[in-house]
Amino acid sequence: MGRRDGRLVSNLDPMHVIMPLIYPGRCDNEAYISERIDLTRINEYLEKKNSEAEADEEGRVFNYTLFHLIVAAVLKTIMLRPKLNYFIANKRLYERNEITGAFIVKKAFSDSGAEALAILKAEAADNIDSIYGKIKRQVYSCRSDALDGSSAAMDIVCRLPFFLVRFVAWVCRKLDVRGKVPQAIISSDPYYASVVFSNLGSIRLRSGYHHLTNWGTNSLFCIVGEKKWRPFFEKDGSFTMRDSVDLGITVDERLADGYYYSKSIRLLKKLLENPELLERPFEEEVDY
Repeated sequence: MGRRDGRLVSNLDPMHVIMPLIYPGRCDNEAYISERIDLTRINEYLEKKNSEAEADEEGRVFNYTLFHLIVAAVLKTIMLRPKLNYFIANKRLYERNEITGAFIVKKAFSDSGAEALAILKAEAADNIDSIYGKIKRQVYSCRSDALDGSSAAMDIVCRLPFFLVRFVAWVCRKLDVRGKVPQAIISSDPYYASVVFSNLGSIRLRSGYHHLTNWGTNSLFCIVGEKKWRPFFEKDGSFTMRDSVDLGITVDERLADGYYYSKSIRLLKKLLENPELLERPFEEEVDY
């Protein structure tokens, strides 16, 4: 079955043909990976980058942050490890046409502060600086008074009588299964992105598990926890206290085997603990 957002993967081994048939729900096939990142070199790198930062035309300085580095590292990892950009829909395995990342932007840090959805597309020539620019534009746009595309669509639907809202939801679920959801919805729905990020550290929460959804095609979720000083142990039992961050990553285990995921996490950790590698184009291979 053709889809506008992905192409069917062929030449599969028997296990990856059978698994979606007997385990059809994405939420029933979640694997959770927790990884701790040493921030020593990242902090040095961010200090250097921000010492060179300049104010924009309106006098605002938008600093490089840990979140920018994590987004860039995850997107580069997906580009170099293409099975991370697969998804299963209607019991078939597809490769997504684009690499996209989605995250929520809080318009104001208050109980009543509204939220907006931000989605960015990764290109082969991207690096940390271009991703920083894309995030900056998304954040400034989301913090304006305008609604993002997905929120605007939901706002229109929710103004309808409730029986019509239920009917629209039913139609959308049918379209979702068949890969026929309109591009206007796909392009602004985080659950059609390659990866969804949640920066819990920005609201002083620890990293943890976040579920996937059966709606959409998203098969990779990355939670960023709060930075903390933690012990790092040596083989002889000694330890040093270092600034660190915990990442919680949820994946659809039907897409690849444990070895593939293990190597992918190893690459992600290499990129984060050597952030200068993110200055190179995403398509450039990395030894790890």
